[in-house]
Amino acid sequence: MKKEEIHWADWHRIFFGAAPAEFLLEVLIRTVIMYLVLLVVLRLMGKRMGGQLTIAELSVMLLLGAIISVPMQAPEKGLLQGIWVLIGILFLQRALNYYSVRNKKVELITQGWESLLVKDGVLQSKKLLEMNISREQLLAVLRNKKIFNLGEVKRVYLEASGLFSIFKFEEARPGLALVPEKDRGLEAEFTIDHAVLVCKDCGITPDNKDQEHTETCKNCGHDVWTAAVTTKES
Repeated sequence: MKKEEIHWADWHRIFFGAAPAEFLLEVLIRTVIMYLVLLVVLRLMGKRMGGQLTIAELSVMLLLGAIISVPMQAPEKGLLQGIWVLIGILFLQRALNYYSVRNKKVELITQGWESLLVKDGVLQSKKLLEMNISREQLLAVLRNKKIFNLGEVKRVYLEASGLFSIFKFEEARPGLALVPEKDRGLEAEFTIDHAVLVCKDCGITPDNKDQEHTETCKNCGHDVWTAAVTTKES
């Protein structure tokens, strides 16, 4: 559109655009058609498209949104162009799924792989940094699962889909309390074990018991230690 064609009081252009007002009805019809076609395509793509998406599936979903918007609203574009591209994306996604199931390398490239974030009650600081996940973000996930002592946790995996998988010990072990320092109301839920000190940042126990209060943590580099706690049985 040229500069001289823009007028602030041109309400018809602002609300209806360059197309006539009758095009609004056509937009509605185009939207309904593309919506129905998209439902069919998503159904053919499989049940995973309605669940937690992997990176490849998320890419497909973003593409679908970009594809259907133009033929729904652009009067100079036909619906068949958008439908044809949707069909192309459908076959591409189905082909990726087919080869992912049959080839481990293709699966890892398109779906990704899991990452170990907690091992035997200890935060894996380097892996958290690599995954761009903050310590507090992970602790919030654990507290949301009613875990208030890091010693309860055997493993935490960040799955390729972005979900957290949490495995607990059958019996809680001494570990780092996950209750925020500002909230002291849950202290009664713990038994404090003064004989065991843990790193206040990652929850690891120092190797040298005689110098635990001055050693630098080999796992995360911090040098602040605190008494371990054990979660009481409810």
